Amino acid sequence: MLLAIDIGNTNIVFGCVDESGSVILFERISTNHNATSAEYAALIKNILEMNGFDPKDINDSIMSSVVPSVTNTVKEAVKKLFHTDVMIAGPGVKTGLNILIDNPAQLGSDQAVDAVAAINEYPVPLIIIDMGTATTVSVVNKNNGYIGGLIMTGMGVAADALIARTAQLPKINFEAPAKIIGTNTIDCLKSGMLYSNACALDGIIDRIEEELGEKCTVVATGGLSELVIPLCRREIHIDGSLLIKGLSIIYNKNKKQQ
Repeated sequence: MLLAIDIGNTNIVFGCVDESGSVILFERISTNHNATSAEYAALIKNILEMNGFDPKDINDSIMSSVVPSVTNTVKEAVKKLFHTDVMIAGPGVKTGLNILIDNPAQLGSDQAVDAVAAINEYPVPLIIIDMGTATTVSVVNKNNGYIGGLIMTGMGVAADALIARTAQLPKINFEAPAKIIGTNTIDCLKSGMLYSNACALDGIIDRIEEELGEKCTVVATGGLSELVIPLCRREIHIDGSLLIKGLSIIYNKNKKQQ
């Protein structure tokens, strides 16, 4: 069984993939910049066991990360727990993705992994939305080339900034409001945050398709996608395990070569 890990600024996603390529475990924890390798090892062990898996079932692992300060810590945790090296999805690892941006080295590993999975699962051209600390929008053309995208302020970051700079606005939990017109401060904040992101994504999709001159398949992933995407008017596929699928594909490409 393959353990796939994606380290983001806010969350770390863990997934297990069986020999058929099916994602059989998916869990998300908060990224802790101060945790030790032993603490992360204990967390991973607990996640496996509470889902009914034996750590001995893990025979290999792959990881992508956009947080260099946490990468080595989690890598050491995996080594301690499973006594195996970790394949890192980054420079030197073949993805099969044709990256056509100005400087391919600048492309975030999570965006590359998302694109690899999306090309494998959905018709091109593609718009891939990943809603995390930042909301990234990636575009793959009809020839499977990664041609660029957008980076937006994530919904959580925007909410924290607004609340920090206002005297009377309270911190809120993200949940879909009953209606768009709020009748109290809490509902007004929830409605403003969720619908502004939903409308932004609808508009961005329209403009990308206009620039490309053709309709696109749109796929969304990330922790906040399940809240925002149902409020969008465009047809958007929600695929929460896109990163895990992409890591599994990259692992198989490179393992065969080895």
